[in-house]
Amino acid sequence: MLKIFKQLPTTLVKTKNPTSSLDLSRGFKVLTPIATSATSENMKRLQGKVAIVTASTDGIGFAIAKRLAQDGANVVISSRKQQNVDKAVEALRKENLNVLGMKCHVSEKQDRQNLFEETMKKYGKINILVSNAATNPAVGGVLDCDEKVWDKIFEVNVKSSYLLAKEALPFLRKEKNSSIVFVSSIAGYDAFGLLGAYSVSKTALIGLTKAAAKDLAHEGIRVNCLAPGIIKTKFSRTLYEDEAANTEALSRIPMGRLGMPDEMAGVVSFLVSDDASYITGETILATGGMAGRL
Repeated sequence: MLKIFKQLPTTLVKTKNPTSSLDLSRGFKVLTPIATSATSENMKRLQGKVAIVTASTDGIGFAIAKRLAQDGANVVISSRKQQNVDKAVEALRKENLNVLGMKCHVSEKQDRQNLFEETMKKYGKINILVSNAATNPAVGGVLDCDEKVWDKIFEVNVKSSYLLAKEALPFLRKEKNSSIVFVSSIAGYDAFGLLGAYSVSKTALIGLTKAAAKDLAHEGIRVNCLAPGIIKTKFSRTLYEDEAANTEALSRIPMGRLGMPDEMAGVVSFLVSDDASYITGETILATGGMAGRL
């Protein structure tokens, strides 16, 4: 290889390209960047896509909806309470983001049907589904969980995610490079002692991701999952508002801080974009270094 480099010409070669020159000491052509007229608008990686994000008026869901819209998508946000939907829509539209708001309790079939119907009326297609809704009405160990509480957790966290994906499928199949993202949790890998049933439900979503991804891969529909660590939201406030609990939580995080919703949003935007076109069936852990393996 060194002999080849020594044989390279040492005279400057004239070229019509004013942005290139020959580095005589190394024998390599050095290219300088060429200015382009590309605008930030046509560089948005989700331009023209339509995304539905459930439970997206606060916390991680809101951050995801905002980021997808910033990256060019038309986003449909939803929540159980209309007042929360209205507030979130107003906030996002103030930033000139293209969003539609819908009241949707994911456990209610009619609400889910309305969500898809209104999205189609407004935008005519669906490219992306992000299933983010979750609940945890009680704390305690997994085998101490009341049966009714167990059923409620699995109805919202797992069954609704399954039904949303199932019902979105006819629309996703009509578009190229469609994508589904389920939002799980680090608790799905390493169960939290006081969130026993919740942790199991989040493990189920990891399994749902793997199974659905295999089923849909041949159709070009990708299915992935986000497993956040301890993120600073209302849902996790008991872990950081109390000093002792906050100290304990931080001791488990190698990076020494809680995650922020915007950091989760960036992961989802990547997963639903063409940048992740060869990724399916995966769960991305965004945990500040907390280990998670099944």
